[in-house]
Amino acid sequence: MGKVLVIGAGGVGTVVISKMASLPGVFDEIMLASRTKSKCDAIAANVGRNRVKTARVDADNVPELIALIKSFKPDIIVNVALPYQNLHIMDACLATGVSYLDTANYEPPEEAKFEYGWQWAYMDRFRDAGITAILGCGFDPGVTSIYTAYAAKHCFDEIHYLDIVDCNAGDHGRAFATNFNPEINIREVTQKGKYWENGEWVWTEPHEIHKPLNYPGIGPRESYLIYHEELESLVKNFPTLKRARFWMTFSQEYLTHLRVIQNIGMARIDPVMYEGKEIIPIRFLKAVLPDPGDLGENYKGWTSIGCRIRGISKGKERSYYIYNNCSHEAAYKETGTQAVSYTTGVPATIGAMMYLKGIWKKPGVFNVEEFDPDPFMEQLNIQGLPWTELFDVDLEL
Repeated sequence: MGKVLVIGAGGVGTVVISKMASLPGVFDEIMLASRTKSKCDAIAANVGRNRVKTARVDADNVPELIALIKSFKPDIIVNVALPYQNLHIMDACLATGVSYLDTANYEPPEEAKFEYGWQWAYMDRFRDAGITAILGCGFDPGVTSIYTAYAAKHCFDEIHYLDIVDCNAGDHGRAFATNFNPEINIREVTQKGKYWENGEWVWTEPHEIHKPLNYPGIGPRESYLIYHEELESLVKNFPTLKRARFWMTFSQEYLTHLRVIQNIGMARIDPVMYEGKEIIPIRFLKAVLPDPGDLGENYKGWTSIGCRIRGISKGKERSYYIYNNCSHEAAYKETGTQAVSYTTGVPATIGAMMYLKGIWKKPGVFNVEEFDPDPFMEQLNIQGLPWTELFDVDLEL
């Protein structure tokens, strides 16, 4: 049905390639590219059957990207590289007339700031070029936004309160490790918190607001209010929202390590001089922490991610909880990765499928909740991320 170029050979890229290779009726030709071609080759060899071509590309180098795109001629590019590189890849898409999909919004390397504005600014250029950009097609952002769109379509006349809840109850056996790129992960969770209430953003200190929440099949876990990027697009696209928040679980051991990392300056993103050379502390830290892609083999337990929603349906207030639980062990057995990579890579694959089938295809730049959620929701059940709905239950929030 179509050709796809995947950029990024980490854990998420591994899942994307594994799933795409299993769907030859959708993905006729697949290429995986990254700065380190040997990583691409290893992933392709694991998939086998000569299903995947590989290439080297520096995603910070727009001319290199353009040359690769012109050579392979994909229908869509799936960007699972670093968020710093989103705009470079979008520029290359514009130069070659190829559509685009990513799993996380752009942030500048020099500032820990998450904002869709930089990518939304591409709307006119993508529309004029007749190509599509699909933003935030992982799990959160991604599936959580699609859950919200599905709820708005089928369960509510108006959504008033949205709480996205993200629990990783797994154990990887390491003293400290991050579940995706350490640099991006630490930048994300050490920011100030922020949530939407009564038409404005409310700021909090990092991890200031927290409470125990019960997760299905897992039990109570302390959950911390943090800012997450999908809140920005959801409050824009669902203007009836009176409040929107994001909660994530952290263990005390994780928070203790994080506090020490910050206190000793290892979370700094500005350069410091070391032995006559400039280094960025958080990038040095990334080099010595465990590779998230190596965590899967010993990872036990589950993730549970979903949306807890209150609103009005047929004149009455109702509550609704939709979620997925994903097993680290099952994810590793299928793809050789842990559940955090799996829950990001599967939605990215489905998003590319939606584009190639012509279901999510219109000129411009769009967040995933702006498309029809139903065909995507159907594929979640088929591709390994089944969802559960609970109606009129205690949401605890």
